[in-house]
Amino acid sequence: MKSIGEKLATLRNERNLTQKELGIEVGVSTASIAMYELDERVPRDEIKKRIATFFGKTVQEIFF
Repeated sequence: MKSIGEKLATLRNERNLTQKELGIEVGVSTASIAMYELDERVPRDEIKKRIATFFGKTVQEIFF
């Protein structure tokens, strides 16, 4: 089973996006995206919703 960070990195890489580009799309810093992908931080609920919407997924599919 993939971690949240692994799921997020996979989705980002499938779209050929950098961490910076994803951060711009969802309104967080590059460092925040890196920490999410390393499982060092979990995004706030609002950011989870933005990420899920951007990738066309549900919050549950990515974060649970």
